Amino acid sequence: MSPEANGNYVNGTNGLHNTNGTNGTSVRPLTPGIFAPIPTFFQAGTEELDLESFTAHVVRVAKAGVRPLLAGSMGEAHHLTHSERTILITAARRALDQAGLTRVPIIAGTHQETPREPGALYGAGSTRETIELSKAAALAGADYAIVIASGYYAGALAGNREALRAFWTEVAEKSPIPVIIYNYPGASGGIDLDSDLITELARDCPNLAGVKLTCGNVGKLTRICATVSDPSFAVQHPRLNPHAPFLVLGGFIDFLLPSIFVAAHGAITGLANVAPYTIQKLYELSETALTDPSLLPEAQKLQGIVARADFTIAQASISGTKALLDKLYGYGGCPRKPLPPIEPEAVSALWEHPHTQDIVHVERELAGKAVGK
Repeated sequence: MSPEANGNYVNGTNGLHNTNGTNGTSVRPLTPGIFAPIPTFFQAGTEELDLESFTAHVVRVAKAGVRPLLAGSMGEAHHLTHSERTILITAARRALDQAGLTRVPIIAGTHQETPREPGALYGAGSTRETIELSKAAALAGADYAIVIASGYYAGALAGNREALRAFWTEVAEKSPIPVIIYNYPGASGGIDLDSDLITELARDCPNLAGVKLTCGNVGKLTRICATVSDPSFAVQHPRLNPHAPFLVLGGFIDFLLPSIFVAAHGAITGLANVAPYTIQKLYELSETALTDPSLLPEAQKLQGIVARADFTIAQASISGTKALLDKLYGYGGCPRKPLPPIEPEAVSALWEHPHTQDIVHVERELAGKAVGK
């Protein structure tokens, strides 16, 4: 049967099975915690999708308590065709279900300047295409969408609050699954939403389910949390999907501990690919320290290890993360061209760096304890 049988979305509005859209009841709630933007792995030589490595990695991080985000910046979304996005989402959902992780949700990036392919929509980066990608993601098995503003026309958009408001309002209204705002000036031509606009969108768009702040602005995060994390906000501005509250998520992991103390909800971090048990442990310690201050020193120590590793590993970009995954788990490979591979000398320096070795030591210790349970 077609996924659009009887005109309904399987994962979307009035869905037949796992309804996660505006009129559905999610069986995969969006809850506070850690999310990893999953790399897309490619076969050497052909650059075809390496689904075996991809699905193994999705399951690996999920078993550590980290939820996957597919086709984002770390996943080289700009290098994926529409059909490849669908293949990745479908493969991840199948792998999670087969591993017994049926309640782990999938977030999918649904906005990019995509390569053209037969049958693909025109208007790369447009509101229209973003909505169509969100619909396709829902059909493939995604539970939530994450959306960034296109930076191609940033000169016209960056200073136009009403155009930016209209973009996310229309996408949220027409997406069959809840939408997360992705605020990343570095990937959108400098477009940087301020705290007032994000808060207004959260208030006025009940199908918005959160924001990822890769602007790294802790003050902005604090101001947004002061409004949306107050219990009265959920009462006064309920979500269309009651299982998709508005979450405020850091885009970097180096300020997770202080962000939890201003009522943020976690982070979406590439470092969770390399050290998922460590990042999950930091989140749990940070949350527990809110009510048990005796754990704060341990949380501070782990935050320091994580922050130093994040700073060092992030400088090596996607290719560096993939190289570390090769070292740790035996898969990773190169990014898709034109992104260059990391040089062997740089891999050795990254692997041997004290910041990397510190977090690898912690990760192996925590992963071993998890296996022994």
